[in-house]
Amino acid sequence: MNLAGEEMTSVIKILIVDDEQDICYFLSRNLSSKGYKTSFSHSLADARLEIEKNTPDILLLDNHLPDGKGVDFARGISEKYPDLKTIMITAHDSPQDRSRAYSNGISFFLAKPFTMASINQVVDLVIGK
Repeated sequence: MNLAGEEMTSVIKILIVDDEQDICYFLSRNLSSKGYKTSFSHSLADARLEIEKNTPDILLLDNHLPDGKGVDFARGISEKYPDLKTIMITAHDSPQDRSRAYSNGISFFLAKPFTMASINQVVDLVIGK
């Protein structure tokens, strides 16, 4: 409670990292409408800068980006930011891809094409709703 007697709640911050602008806009618009604060990056280099500047609570991460693999990026991020939950969103969905993702600190793995309902469900699970 704050001094005015209102309960303080923090807004969940979500960083979307995908090289497809349409996916970034679609996810950002839909997640923002649910009250989340969203931002997006189109490369791992930009994502790293954004995470360092304004660490999100959730990272929605594509695997195939212009400057590398999201699954490799996730390992360093999960070590440096252990409270950051990473959700992999990728068109490459094999048992090997999933195993590697989970061993690199990915919290959830969603295959493309995904639905907004599946994104919402996983985000709710990650934040404990």
